[in-house]
Amino acid sequence: MAIRSMSQSELTAELALWRDGWYRFAGQRDSPNYGRRPINVKPDLIVLHCISLPPGQYGGDEVQRLFANQLDWSLHPFFRRIEGMKVSSHFYIRRHGELLQFVSADDRAWHAGVSCYRGRSNCNDDSIGIELEGAEGDPFEDSQYESLAGLCAALLQRYPITDIAGHEHVAPGRKTDPGRGFDWPRLQRTLGLPRQCFPVGTVEA
Repeated sequence: MAIRSMSQSELTAELALWRDGWYRFAGQRDSPNYGRRPINVKPDLIVLHCISLPPGQYGGDEVQRLFANQLDWSLHPFFRRIEGMKVSSHFYIRRHGELLQFVSADDRAWHAGVSCYRGRSNCNDDSIGIELEGAEGDPFEDSQYESLAGLCAALLQRYPITDIAGHEHVAPGRKTDPGRGFDWPRLQRTLGLPRQCFPVGTVEA
């Protein structure tokens, strides 16, 4: 993907959108689950996920509590299965399009786990994770696609992003999200990116 130099006005506008990796249009919710990226590594991959807690139930604050290590494991039988898990994502997009941020995009969130993509392992090192409130196989809302497109456009402007993939692509056989309910061609059309930026088979030429 060709990256052109920005004018001073464009650079000023970009800096106004970001401060130390925090996006202006996202509500900030700090997660303790993060670390520094390896030296000289900048994120060039976006990894899309979906999540709902309990699975298939929307609208609560359980995901936010999970990322903040504040989830009460006794509130639902499913929570016992993930008890003690410490994870995070850079961004989380609610069903109605609300955008939250838990980790600075300059830092390393704990979203991909054991993973490999483009011949590189440990995708947390060089990626930005975006969670969509949803369940694998279910469609996502128009408002979520709108928020996602705006966020991806801002990330493409701020970081040297070359690829966008799903958790299912960076951890095949272990993860299946965001799943068949996610409309990859829609995201490609909105962003105007070439097919090469997406996993094989997800978009058309």
